[in-house]
Amino acid sequence: MSNPDTPISNGRESSVTHDAPNAAQLMRRRAEDMALEKLAQLPQSLQVLSPEEMQQLMHELAVHQIELEMQNDELRRVQLELEASRARYFDLYDLAPVGYITVSDAGVILEANLTAATLLGVPRSALVKRPISRFIVKSQQDIYYQYRKQLMETGQAQTCELQVLHSEGSALWVSLAATVAQETDESTVLRVVLNDISERKLLDQSLRETNVKLESALFLADKANLAKSEFLSGMSHELRSPLNAVLGFAQLIETGTPAPTPDQQASLEQILRGGWYLLTLINEILDLSLVESGKLSLSMEPILLSEKFSDCRAMIDPQAQKAGIRVSFASFDSPCFVEADRTRLKQVIVNLLSNAIKYNRAGGSVEVSCSTPTAGRIRISVIDTGPGLSDNKLAQLFQPFNRLGQEAGTQEGTGIGLVVCKRLVEMMGGAIGVHSRVGIGSEFWFELKLAAPPQTGVSGEASELTQAQVQDGAEVSTLLYIEDNPANMELVERLLERRSDLRLLKAGNGSSGIALARMHRPQVILMDINLPGINGFQALKTLREDPATQHIPVLALSANAMPHDIQAGLAAGFLRYLTKPIKIKELMQAFDVALEAAKLPQ
Repeated sequence: MSNPDTPISNGRESSVTHDAPNAAQLMRRRAEDMALEKLAQLPQSLQVLSPEEMQQLMHELAVHQIELEMQNDELRRVQLELEASRARYFDLYDLAPVGYITVSDAGVILEANLTAATLLGVPRSALVKRPISRFIVKSQQDIYYQYRKQLMETGQAQTCELQVLHSEGSALWVSLAATVAQETDESTVLRVVLNDISERKLLDQSLRETNVKLESALFLADKANLAKSEFLSGMSHELRSPLNAVLGFAQLIETGTPAPTPDQQASLEQILRGGWYLLTLINEILDLSLVESGKLSLSMEPILLSEKFSDCRAMIDPQAQKAGIRVSFASFDSPCFVEADRTRLKQVIVNLLSNAIKYNRAGGSVEVSCSTPTAGRIRISVIDTGPGLSDNKLAQLFQPFNRLGQEAGTQEGTGIGLVVCKRLVEMMGGAIGVHSRVGIGSEFWFELKLAAPPQTGVSGEASELTQAQVQDGAEVSTLLYIEDNPANMELVERLLERRSDLRLLKAGNGSSGIALARMHRPQVILMDINLPGINGFQALKTLREDPATQHIPVLALSANAMPHDIQAGLAAGFLRYLTKPIKIKELMQAFDVALEAAKLPQ
């Protein structure tokens, strides 16, 4: 090899190759001298040989000479192979991808390969006969001593990671793997393998820093989501409270006696339309926020599709009839179940149907069809005869608040519904898409997994109480309403004027409401959540802990309408959790359910 560092600098280099000619000549002279000595020692009788005997002797000598030459050739061949093998071993040892070091039991480096020298940035001669601790970072030397102690005590291979010094002064991370070995002179040495892991350590450090940044970003995101949720919840409450008065009194006037005049009725319809639209906008924003934050929980179960179609038809028929649009639904030869959330599936279908009706042509149609594009899945398509969508508009679908240029049109909308539908379908394990042709119409479709029919059986739970009919002469029950908002209190008071079976008690805060409940023992309590002093949850807890009031059904009526608010209310023990603005029919039905519950044996 041309590199002067190539041979092992361990003081043990062989001189066979350099001194081979001199050794051969020396051996020749010694052989001749020995032959002459032996010839001189032969008896006199053997020194005088006949020609025939001499010829025989010469023959035998020639044969022996040939045998010796053949043996010499074989020895030379073996020697060359040995030297070639030794050279290959030196190459493998020196040029190995890891550093090799032999260390004495006193900690002194005896041998080192070229890779180890290169790793530390020094010539091999600077390594041999130097303490290995000289090349270990001072703060890391205790690690090496503990590692060496354990190795010597157990005799088993050990590994550790520490920093070594480069000749330029920088520190490198290496992995040490060592074993104990016995030399030919029975001295104990350590065979040490060094592997550069600096790059891996840098990656580990980078990964740790990235994880810290991600955790910080996640914390900030969670904090922002919480602030967003609190803002939306507060916004919902603040908007629902005045909406409750607007829509409640408008419904009261609309259904009052005497009936409103045609002009008044037209004005009321505008008020109600605008109010319910604003409520829809609030609900859709809350839905989108919940879906995007990942906090929307689904209750997946097998849903009978024909039954869900019937529910959607009942909801959408008034809108279709008013717009003059014919709506048809697919029929099923056998029961078809899909795996979905009952409420959210209905929300998706109704939203697609509502859009298909709103953006259809006069006298158009909407068809709901079903197909099975792949095994185990069903595709539900809502096909309309509207103007269709261009490729440019199709590319903008499913973007929040993008109404595709319909903002100036007569149809109301938020541009949120389709976005929510897409997220809901995907959360239910499905997919959603659209096909459209300008001038012909559009097909909005979504796919869900098919489900096996649910196991039928008799439910152990009590069935929902039916609505009681108010008749003349019926027993009068007491309803305690706990509410701090005068407009809401007046609205319920006006509504109860139509219920001859209910007498109203009023309380402006939770504490006075509890006192009235203990005094009058009402049959039903209707309670707001955000009350001055103690809130609705605290008031309910107090009522439930008092044997005198724990049996009274309590209805919640609140502008806190987030799904988690409703779930928390029902979990706390409210019989029903109603949200503002009030829907008169829904409120009256809740009263009937509560009155029936009050009659049940305690």
